[in-house]
Amino acid sequence: MGDERIVSPESHRHGERDGHLRPQSLADYIGQTSVKERLDIFIQAALARHDALDHVLLYGPPGLGKTTLAHIIANELGVGIRFTSGPAIDRPGDLASILTNLEDREVLFIDEIHRLSRPVEEVLYPAMEDFALDLVLGKGPGARTVRLELPHFTLVGATTRAGMLTAPLRDRFGVITHLDFYSPDDLTRIVERTASVLGLGVMPDAAYEVAKRSRGTPRIANRLLRRLRDFAEVRGDGIVSLPVASEGLALLEVDPHGLDAVDRRILQAMADRYGGGPVGLETLAAGAGEEPGTVEDVYEPFLLQQGYIQRTQRGRVLATRGYQALGLSAPAAQTTWTDSRSEENL
Repeated sequence: MGDERIVSPESHRHGERDGHLRPQSLADYIGQTSVKERLDIFIQAALARHDALDHVLLYGPPGLGKTTLAHIIANELGVGIRFTSGPAIDRPGDLASILTNLEDREVLFIDEIHRLSRPVEEVLYPAMEDFALDLVLGKGPGARTVRLELPHFTLVGATTRAGMLTAPLRDRFGVITHLDFYSPDDLTRIVERTASVLGLGVMPDAAYEVAKRSRGTPRIANRLLRRLRDFAEVRGDGIVSLPVASEGLALLEVDPHGLDAVDRRILQAMADRYGGGPVGLETLAAGAGEEPGTVEDVYEPFLLQQGYIQRTQRGRVLATRGYQALGLSAPAAQTTWTDSRSEENL
């Protein structure tokens, strides 16, 4: 059976381990204003009809709050939530076991939903569309199909690679939402909220410094703040001031632009080994000593969004800002690659 975790409305309000850092309502969720507004309307409408919320697909880079939003959706609906992931559901029977144990209007959260196998996905289609499960009993000429009715539930799928979802699966989601990187101001508020939950003193300028080095990602901001808490307790007075934040972030190898050691290794490989590009994903990943999927899903979105690299039909190209981040001058003859078709199949 898939790696399923069940969380009741009561238990996931209290949180587990660092789960208490998660906001529990849309009102407490910082940032993603338009996403929150839309979800609030859809949730209120479902509650008014006493019906399950339509299926929701959340996509975007890692660490932007997809799992947190799944918690919040269940909280706002006043129902339980069950957790699993695409890789954990090996066989159609695993998914069937999960679906038949759902309660009415309950939320099923599938992380990395793009990694569902095709046979499992085929079982999911009628479950999402008709709230029914088609089972084949027996084999050969004597086989017959039995349809089991399922409770009306809400599937919340999360993915970092929406392009890998098949069209039939994607089209069965009624609410499709993209999460963007956060602004430094929103991340500052997140850092201050996390510090308050942790009982940690943080100065406003230090909170902003952490925010602007967090790559637009709340998960990274919270992780850096926890490490700065350790740094402040060991080498300071327990308060995260701007000098403490700057010294601690330097120790963590996070520069003022939010680039970490792996980012700089990727940029350096492009500059030194491949003459600034163009270079393909697998070649670049090998040169940087990382897995291609890690480069594409974790590091590249921020580097692209911030203009350190560009994607072209021939491969990745180091942009002028990428050279500047390395303390290098861009070649005089560097071409600016702006082909709108350049992001396909690289």
